[in-house]
Amino acid sequence: MDELVELSERPAADEIYMLAGWRQWADAGATSSALPQYLIDQTGAKKIGQIKSDPFYLFQFPGTHHLLRPEIKMEEGYPREVRSHRNEFFYTGDSRKGLVIFTGDEPHLGIERYADALFDAAQALKVRRVAAVGGVYASVPYDKDRHVSCTYSLRRMKGELSEYAVRFSNYEGGVSIGSYLAKRAELRGLEYFAFYAFVPMYDFSQLSPMLQGVSIEQDYKAWHDIMQRLNHMFDLRLDLPDLEQQSEQLTASMEAKIKEIQKKMPQLQVVEYLRKLTENFTEMSFMPLDDVWKRELGDLFKDME
Repeated sequence: MDELVELSERPAADEIYMLAGWRQWADAGATSSALPQYLIDQTGAKKIGQIKSDPFYLFQFPGTHHLLRPEIKMEEGYPREVRSHRNEFFYTGDSRKGLVIFTGDEPHLGIERYADALFDAAQALKVRRVAAVGGVYASVPYDKDRHVSCTYSLRRMKGELSEYAVRFSNYEGGVSIGSYLAKRAELRGLEYFAFYAFVPMYDFSQLSPMLQGVSIEQDYKAWHDIMQRLNHMFDLRLDLPDLEQQSEQLTASMEAKIKEIQKKMPQLQVVEYLRKLTENFTEMSFMPLDDVWKRELGDLFKDME
């Protein structure tokens, strides 16, 4: 195992899976950076290890120092805290099922060794499959299920993954860490895939220079739709009502924002713009059979009442 990997504990369970996210480029809706932390908080997962940060980060580069440097918190001249880059492993589970949650900072340097360190840790922890999460902005309806794009490491995985209402990416261009790791995992014969949620963002500047774009900073709906898939695939049995509730609140908040824009600038016909967007949108919903039965039974009981 790479000397950069430090594990304080190696939990034992019949099956262990990993969910990974980064503070990174493909982080629309904070899907990659905040969803793993949300799961850590919700499950009470404990830290069991880390990847040392030393070889992977620049301190400064001309013109981008505010993006690269660690952050410091001063208190009357005293450096109370320095927030450096972190790449940490957390664990939650029981003797039957375990989930390793990895949250990290996208590296600036040494990506091959970083990938090797991550997968060394996964193998040391006996992880069966690694799932990475991310988000990309797109002009999609805010009140519909999010489209989820998928990349994967081994060709034999496509058949199974196609059952999870995903779009298989044909993207060509600058690589995200999630997609890069798919190729590195293939070289090691590891099961790895990345789910990218399409997060709503509307560029209204084409309608008026006075109006900026509208986007979702924390897309709880994207988080929910990804976790619904992972919950079923890994049989995690995680409760998702909180994400469902926050998704509903997010939809209501977006609806109120659109109405406010429409009221202030009716000439822009923002509602009409979104209506046409919805007309051309094909929803790709994932609902496991057991969830379908729950919904049908719920509707039946309501009818009986």
